[in-house]
Amino acid sequence: MYDVIIVGARISGSATALILAGRGYRVLLVDRITFPSPTSSSTNLIHPPGVLRLRRWGVLDRLKSHTIPEITHYSLQSGSVRLVAPLPAVEGVGYALSPPRISLDQALAEAAVEAGAELREGISVQELLRENDTVVGVGGVSKSSGRIHEKATIVVGADGKNSRVAQLAGAEKYRDEPVLSKSSWTYWEGLEQEPLVRTYRKSRRHPFSWPTHDGLSIVGVAWPADTFPSGDPDQTDRTVVEAFTDADPEFAERLLQGRRGDRWLTGAVPNFLRTSHGPGWALVGDAGATRDPITASGITHALLGAELLADAITEGLSERPMAEAMADYTARRDRLIGDHYDYTRDYAKVADHSPEERALIAAMSRSPRHGQDMIGLFATIVPPDQFYTRGNFRELFGHLGSGPDVPWKSRLVRWLIDGVPGRPAWASSTADRLIAAKIGPMGELLLRSPEPTA
Repeated sequence: MYDVIIVGARISGSATALILAGRGYRVLLVDRITFPSPTSSSTNLIHPPGVLRLRRWGVLDRLKSHTIPEITHYSLQSGSVRLVAPLPAVEGVGYALSPPRISLDQALAEAAVEAGAELREGISVQELLRENDTVVGVGGVSKSSGRIHEKATIVVGADGKNSRVAQLAGAEKYRDEPVLSKSSWTYWEGLEQEPLVRTYRKSRRHPFSWPTHDGLSIVGVAWPADTFPSGDPDQTDRTVVEAFTDADPEFAERLLQGRRGDRWLTGAVPNFLRTSHGPGWALVGDAGATRDPITASGITHALLGAELLADAITEGLSERPMAEAMADYTARRDRLIGDHYDYTRDYAKVADHSPEERALIAAMSRSPRHGQDMIGLFATIVPPDQFYTRGNFRELFGHLGSGPDVPWKSRLVRWLIDGVPGRPAWASSTADRLIAAKIGPMGELLLRSPEPTA
């Protein structure tokens, strides 16, 4: 009898096992793969909150055979407007990393085993064992030993967006949307290893690049799902370089001086949240919440979610009823990813920025605090409900600048904020509504935020 059985031994599963086993619980970790094993598509980027956890758990030490540069700045360029800002630090970690995914998965699994978890590879879970409608274990098939049946106090599904555990448990999807963007990406050789994530938005395309490991760089482009171009590898080479040429000709020239070092991969992920717990079971990582990869938040949120679930299971095994602990886990999980999930879905539409949106990006480039907070928002450091507030955006309009490049609608909002004599409430409220109308779903967050105090 185990305390916990975890189905799926990649990022979220191994991280959950590592924490719980380190606390002395009996953990069985199963997966149908055998390590080391590649995953179909992952751009590897880990934002600072995820890097902090990996460092704290000793996992980064297991990756020292690779050269993995620290990435300290992120950028967004929309047309001619460019924002570059340093990442906010999280408990002293102010950098991102992009390690090889196959090595990261193996390092986490090995760390879980060293902490005391039992890992069984080559196990296909086919059923959830139940007693009185409560899940009490799993049944399946082992490649080496045939049928297995194992019991535990709680079963965790960490088996990805097509989770077998979620299916068997009857976990329902909600707030779901189909695939919004599709991307082609690869490893590129010969690019200078700048400590920078580059992202662009132009002509309904989202080119991106950053240094990854061992002298390689990630290079790719995302398109709206309905405009994704198809073609052979040589055609994709030309299509991707053309997108960079349109967005940043100087960087495109640097691309042409290097070369593609691997095959093109395609990323396309649906968007949904799932009910994350029930009697005797819980979900973590992509099994419980999957979103478009365009904000590269998947690995980071998988690590943070694993920590949340491990804490809740610890409470359920030692302090209070498991059902109460799991209900709290669901609430904390939704607070962690809910608003960023909406932000990601909006970002994944790959819509060109309006003149007013570009004016705001330019304003952020003039305000170090706003610029860093915007980068921190993308990197899962700054919660959306702390960035999209009335007070924050009213301050931002003070950095619009002047001249003909500032759209008249933006000038009108600035006048409503600062130019109306006496600053009557109606003027500020009108300005807030005009701002909210230009920032998509995040406008609802802004309008829900309180009036700033004087």
